[in-house]
Amino acid sequence: MMLNNHRLPQLPGEWIDRAHSIEFEFEGKHFQGFAGDTISSALWASGQRVLGRSFKYHRPRGIFSLANHDVNGMMQWGQKLNVRADVTLLEMGMQLSAVNTFGGLNKDPAKVLNHLSRFLPVGFYYKAFHSKRLFPRWERVFRTLTGLGKVNLSTPRLLTPKDYAFCAVLIVGAGPSGLAAALAAADQGADVVIVDENAQAGGSGGYQIGDESAKREATEALLVRVMAHPRIRLLTGIYAAGYYTDHWIALVDDKKMTKLRAEAVVIAAGSFEQPAVFRNNDLPGVVLGSAAQRLIYRYAVRPMQRAVVLCANAYGYRVALDLIVHGVMVAAIVDLRAHHQPCDAEAELAAKGVEMHAGTCIVEALPTPGCSGVAGARIAAFANGVADAATTRDIPCDGIVMSVGWAPAANLLYQAGTRMRYDDLVEQFVPDALPPGVFACGRVNGVYDFKARLLDGERVGSAAAAHVGFGERRSVSVPMELESPNFPWPIVAHPQGKNFVDFDEDLQLKDFENAVQEGFDNIELLKRFTTNGMGPSQGKHSNMNALRILARLVDKHPREVGTTTARPFFHPVPMALLAGRGFHPVRRTPMHLRHDAMGAYFMSAGDWQRPEYYARQNKDRLECIREEVDMVRHGVGIIDVGTLGKLEIIGPQAAEFLERVYVSRYANLKIGMTRYAVMCDETGVVVDDGVVARLAEDHFYFTTTTSGATAIYRELSRLNTQWQMVCGIINHTGAFAAINLAGPQSRKVLARVTTLDLSAAAFPYLAIREGKVAGIPARLMRVGFVGEWGYEIHVPAEDGVALWDALVAAGSPFGIRPFGVEAQRLLRLEKGHVIIGQDTDGLTTPFEAGLGWAVKMDKPFFIGQRSLQIVDKQPQRQQLIGFRLDQTHGGPAPQECHLVIHDGAISGRITSIGWSHILCAYIGLAMVTPELAKPDQTFEIRLTDGSLVVARVTPTPFYDPEQRQQKEDT
Repeated sequence: MMLNNHRLPQLPGEWIDRAHSIEFEFEGKHFQGFAGDTISSALWASGQRVLGRSFKYHRPRGIFSLANHDVNGMMQWGQKLNVRADVTLLEMGMQLSAVNTFGGLNKDPAKVLNHLSRFLPVGFYYKAFHSKRLFPRWERVFRTLTGLGKVNLSTPRLLTPKDYAFCAVLIVGAGPSGLAAALAAADQGADVVIVDENAQAGGSGGYQIGDESAKREATEALLVRVMAHPRIRLLTGIYAAGYYTDHWIALVDDKKMTKLRAEAVVIAAGSFEQPAVFRNNDLPGVVLGSAAQRLIYRYAVRPMQRAVVLCANAYGYRVALDLIVHGVMVAAIVDLRAHHQPCDAEAELAAKGVEMHAGTCIVEALPTPGCSGVAGARIAAFANGVADAATTRDIPCDGIVMSVGWAPAANLLYQAGTRMRYDDLVEQFVPDALPPGVFACGRVNGVYDFKARLLDGERVGSAAAAHVGFGERRSVSVPMELESPNFPWPIVAHPQGKNFVDFDEDLQLKDFENAVQEGFDNIELLKRFTTNGMGPSQGKHSNMNALRILARLVDKHPREVGTTTARPFFHPVPMALLAGRGFHPVRRTPMHLRHDAMGAYFMSAGDWQRPEYYARQNKDRLECIREEVDMVRHGVGIIDVGTLGKLEIIGPQAAEFLERVYVSRYANLKIGMTRYAVMCDETGVVVDDGVVARLAEDHFYFTTTTSGATAIYRELSRLNTQWQMVCGIINHTGAFAAINLAGPQSRKVLARVTTLDLSAAAFPYLAIREGKVAGIPARLMRVGFVGEWGYEIHVPAEDGVALWDALVAAGSPFGIRPFGVEAQRLLRLEKGHVIIGQDTDGLTTPFEAGLGWAVKMDKPFFIGQRSLQIVDKQPQRQQLIGFRLDQTHGGPAPQECHLVIHDGAISGRITSIGWSHILCAYIGLAMVTPELAKPDQTFEIRLTDGSLVVARVTPTPFYDPEQRQQKEDT
């Protein structure tokens, strides 16, 4: 077992509990850590330096930032993938492995890509897809190599709750400035919530000590006051993932998402320490200064034995002091600056005999054999952003610590709409104009001195409280920085490359140079071409350097280059938390309990629960469905169609309104008759269909598809508001129940429960009548979606069950039985009727769907008319056709979405298919290219196993093409 041989003696304020040891496995090896350890800190304490491999070149990587966005340490833990090792707390019995390896961390054969890097320049994948011949090969290669973690398809669904919270002032960040802001706001009477992504509060005040215990003591004093304050709630282990309108903040922890609404928001999120760019700056053992300090003060881990500190600010000298105090030998301090203001830490280090080099850079980190660590640092003189190769010398070490500057953690500020400006004094973007109710303090505001951060927090906390009506805004003076904490060009070119800017995507300095050379010289274009900032850390350690590189390459100031657009989420959010608890509203028709009692097997149809089929004892699903179909064809069946959208429009301009929204004519529709209705959007694409019935000169009743009911009603209401027509639209979808009685015996059944004249002369096909059925006021439409004599009966929802029971009782002598959605689909398929959304897609026009007969282009106007006029003049792109397989076909049947193949190329897809018992053949509908739409044309369908089945184009309807079933003599 790998023990904690790099642990330091117990330190005040450490986050680990040494009384509780935890055993776990990583890459098959046994390790031990303590409660409070993260995965990364426990492995580092045990001497494990290689924690993962890089995304593109599979280079070995170790701890880099330890700041909750360390892509170098992403792990798989059973069914949990992409576990962030630097933030995930250790648990007993964990079995971990590194992601993005083939065969394990040490034996990963993909590490050969590191030696092939010159053949994989930035953007090579875009060029690889240009060849149609090579595309399938490249696609397989990329799919194999890319992707982090392995999805286990047997993983159970995780149901996570959603929470809601409110406060007067929300403070994001529990560092020194955030704590000071919270106290100032709460002291003025505001209800304050503080959130911090770390396990404990205090921020940099708990680890950026620099051998100055006064900072830690001041931070601890703030925490004591915060914890005791009755108007402050401190929430740790929670990050603010996104900012939305009106101070709506998404807060995420490991269990749930909380939607918090605040009256004012204070961003005190601090800053991300930025790396220097030099050759091999990604080796295990090259760490940021703040990462080294976190290891020491939070987890009591010695980061290395002998270090070279690369710095460009006073913080680097304080990091060096922390290293020395805790047993690390500092071999040298390499300062990029030729001149700077002396600081106390520098004098103290000089007194300790530490070697210092001003105006010097690290040209290269020298690797150990196998590149599993650092063997030394190669330094050289550095002036005007260029290293002097003639002055190089090597310094042996096992770790390189960098402290060259920060980038503000301003994601939430950008999302809130803050206008930022580049401040030359601190060499970073700072808020210039904040939206109302949004405030910023601390490092994100360009304030770095510890005492100044406390004052800045006090200033902003008071202002936020005053903004929401608590007290008066206090005037607090915040001193300016005496020296920039950020070096403007911490980047060293190297002829052999491997000087990484973005560690997520393995982007080197030359990748940016090549991208700009190819014309991607805008910051947004550069991001998309190089993929800089598009990895798991979202550019937290790379965006600032990328901006500097682009500015220099195009000879502009960083303020002219600008920044990329910051969008939610601030950190990666697990899909389970986004999905929430799986809450899904379910609608049931009034007859739901009757279906259940009859053995219905339910399926989802949008929000509705509908019977798919009715189970029968000792019969499988297909047998049940076929029996239901046969009963409708030869006897009588009953189906609940109450899920259809049911709308009513009344008014002098009702007919004109329908003329505008549907493609057919309705002004000439006779009272007491119905007509098929097709609706298109502005592009001429079919979006819905139904039946329009005219009850009076100014009164229409019409149906929509089940899935389209809500959207169609909303859209028609919008159009009526826009057009200001004299008519009103009423949504009866939930208020009415509807039952379809279909089959040759349906008229006889209905006649037993109504006094209406049901003869063909009095009640013809496509007519609508109003009367009583079983004593219930009803609207009856003679429609034939399933191809048999039938009646669609609409009644008030409260009478739906009574109507169902009456019809079932009346049909009992005729052997009536209910049929479900699957039988209905097969029945309509035999008639060649289209299902919108199944036989059509988001690009299908009425002409392509075989519905051109319904389109009246000579109308003055209807939605989509102009687009259809244009489409009608162009060659048709595709056509919906009917087909059947040979009756002798006995192998596997094609399925919906199987591809149509003609002359070896994809020529369409299957939209509907099923076995017709009455026709003794597989029949279906397919969307194909026009050359395949000719009658009797044959084509091939590719099955899942790659085999091909021959089909023949067949006119529709397949069944009863002469509509004999709708005529009286049948």
